[in-house]
Amino acid sequence: METVLYTVKEVSELFHTNPTYIYALIKTGLLPALKLGSYKIRKEAVDNFLKQYEGSDLSDPVEFAKKQISS
Repeated sequence: METVLYTVKEVSELFHTNPTYIYALIKTGLLPALKLGSYKIRKEAVDNFLKQYEGSDLSDPVEFAKKQISS
């Protein structure tokens, strides 16, 4: 059975980062998530995120999102 939904922890492991960073991506709207008790991220959202932001500097998701809005 293919995984359809990931937890924040699972996405952080896929991205080789920490859960706090994934929460920042979610809160800035860069990574769509569902609130089902806790946040869940669709596999499709992860794939789209990686395609859309490949090559971008997302070190600071808050600043990146601000720049996206002002553009």
